[in-house]
Amino acid sequence: MPTPRILIADDQADVLTALRLLLKGEGIAVETASSPSAVLQALSEGDFNVVLMDLNYSRDTTSGVEGLELIDKIRVIDSTLPIVVMTAWGSVETAVEAMRRGARDFVQKPWENERLLAIVRNQIELGDALRSSRKLEAENSLLRGSGFPKMITEASTMQPVIELIRRIGPSDANVMITGEHGSGKEVVAAMLHAMSPRSTKALIAVNVGGLAEGVFESEMFGHVKGAFTGANSDRIGRFELADEGTLFLDEIANITMNQQARLLRVLETGDVERVGSSRVRKVNVRMISATNADPRKEVEEGRFREDLLFRLNAVEIAVPPLRRRPEDIPLLASHFLHRYTRRYGGRVTGFEPAAMRALLSHPWPGNVRELDHVVQRAVLMAPGELAAVSDLGLSARGAAAAPIEEMSLDDAELHLIKKALDRAAGSVSEAAKALGLSRSAMYRRMEKHGL
Repeated sequence: MPTPRILIADDQADVLTALRLLLKGEGIAVETASSPSAVLQALSEGDFNVVLMDLNYSRDTTSGVEGLELIDKIRVIDSTLPIVVMTAWGSVETAVEAMRRGARDFVQKPWENERLLAIVRNQIELGDALRSSRKLEAENSLLRGSGFPKMITEASTMQPVIELIRRIGPSDANVMITGEHGSGKEVVAAMLHAMSPRSTKALIAVNVGGLAEGVFESEMFGHVKGAFTGANSDRIGRFELADEGTLFLDEIANITMNQQARLLRVLETGDVERVGSSRVRKVNVRMISATNADPRKEVEEGRFREDLLFRLNAVEIAVPPLRRRPEDIPLLASHFLHRYTRRYGGRVTGFEPAAMRALLSHPWPGNVRELDHVVQRAVLMAPGELAAVSDLGLSARGAAAAPIEEMSLDDAELHLIKKALDRAAGSVSEAAKALGLSRSAMYRRMEKHGL
């Protein structure tokens, strides 16, 4: 993990020295500036995780005007860069105005070391999350038209999905996205966020189905230093990171009943308490969740709370599997082909007719994600300008006529997994049950094989 870098701005040399020593002891790299112009110069020359800045720079000035104007200029340069202001005068009005202009927090001089370090750590984490969110938005730009989100699809079976996204996206309604593993639920979530009034705020995604019982509360709600063994610093939870934005909970049907109860309480009250803290923090989050299970069946069989389903499922968007949208296979294959030729510098420009027929006839139990992996392999393996059937590797993925006893152990395992998924119509839970695996063990094997 890269060493965090902080820019400290203050006109007093002793303040800069004290803060440099304090933060250096925490493994944080520090650069200093003694004037607003020096701050802007430093930002133009390097990247920082946080700006920790005084509000006054001219001698005998206490109005904070210089610092407030500097906040405006920093926000123009990088709106995701966290700003923490320092003031020796404890002026509530000035601090409030600084927060209104975009500062994330404030510290009063003389500061308490523990409070200052906790604020800095939190803002480093928050800034990283916001930058990751912006990167995700940029990566999804290929899936959008000019000024309007767009999914790569021409299939008639996808039109109800597109229409629901257009109608529900601009609202604040909680949405549950259902569909098979790898069918594109994450893309739908990104489109819903991009169309909402919250699009300028963070989209925070978390696979809650992969969180163990012992770390669920810390990941979702955060913790304070000393809350448990190994809690060496405060941690911001996903709800706080997504405040005023969107929280995307993937594999929501996999969480335990205890986790469901904790999640329901936050959705009902909007109150978040970090583990080990009694302080209540209010959050305002739009919830988008996703599952490859049938949520109503999960309720009927006692594995999912009905009241939680009502909270999460104001609107349901069902994404059809790739085998029900064959018109999209050439479009998606071409999209992935161009992506990987750019990434790897390959010269592949298309597919041989036989290769395209193989793509169209394949059952795609891993859906769009599996197609992505197949095309990536073809770009890497194809010796010429057109990818051939042999470059796709579909036979090794279980489509060959070779008897199972002649397959390698990995190929045999993949063959059985794909057969089970086919019989279960893509339901991971049903396929896992048929193979005698737990759902988490099934996911590990699917990830291993790129499904």
